[in-house]
Amino acid sequence: MKKIYSDVLSFHIIGYVFLFILAIACVLPFVLVVSGSLTPEQHIYEHGYRLWPKEVSFDAYKIILSSPDTIGRAYIVSMGVTFFGTAGSLFISSMTAYVLSRKEFQYRNHFAIMIYFTTIFTGGMVPMYIWMVNFLNLKDNYLAIIMPTFLTAWNILLLRNFIKSIPEEVIESAQMDGASHFTIYSRIILPLAVPGLVTIGLFISLHYWNDWAQARLFIEDPDMFTLPYLLYNTINRFDALSRTVAGSGIPMPDMPTQSLKLAIAIISIGPMVFLFPILQKYFIKGLTVGAVKG
Repeated sequence: MKKIYSDVLSFHIIGYVFLFILAIACVLPFVLVVSGSLTPEQHIYEHGYRLWPKEVSFDAYKIILSSPDTIGRAYIVSMGVTFFGTAGSLFISSMTAYVLSRKEFQYRNHFAIMIYFTTIFTGGMVPMYIWMVNFLNLKDNYLAIIMPTFLTAWNILLLRNFIKSIPEEVIESAQMDGASHFTIYSRIILPLAVPGLVTIGLFISLHYWNDWAQARLFIEDPDMFTLPYLLYNTINRFDALSRTVAGSGIPMPDMPTQSLKLAIAIISIGPMVFLFPILQKYFIKGLTVGAVKG
């Protein structure tokens, strides 16, 4: 008995040590990015990246925050697009997933195949641009950022599998009490599917928060720029300025090009850093159940 207890204790110690090393390996890249964003450009060229900067410089952050009103407005736009895009996408995706999970829906497999087909073939960027701009007139409209990725096949199928894991007896008892499908969906399915909804919601929100390509296609008004697109433009303008300055003979290390990119990465992650720990307890369960239930 004593030997068994010793073996279990040793196993736990080895497991905790391994997890600690793995956690350090995950944190170190983030620490390196933070350190690089605070390192003077000259030191990066001379000594490379360090976990702890030999000298601290806020030049990169000063450039990014030189127009605080612009950054603040872009933050608000990104948060609005992320919130409304995630909420709407979850609502439509979960309703679609519920319908596809119902056995009484005769054509559920046909629709599932049609949805899955979109993961293999898509119309492409040009037809989407023509449809959004010429037919829907959504140029300089936030709907143009939200709509193209409003529904994705992977999210719908994952939610469908998660809803299938809910006991059928719960739904049947509600139907016997006279509940409609929308009542079952809103009062039974949604509360029980919170882990799956949170998991999918995290994926959707990360996509909306980090997406700059849609804004580049459909948004021309600078006041409507999302944060990723604003920072993308900042990098492009600064790279062009750096090439111009380099051609004039000014040494490149005097201009914070590398540290600027790292500072932009730190600023852009923003709320996502605080969102994931809050939703982590739902994330693992939702992803696991949705992936293995058939």
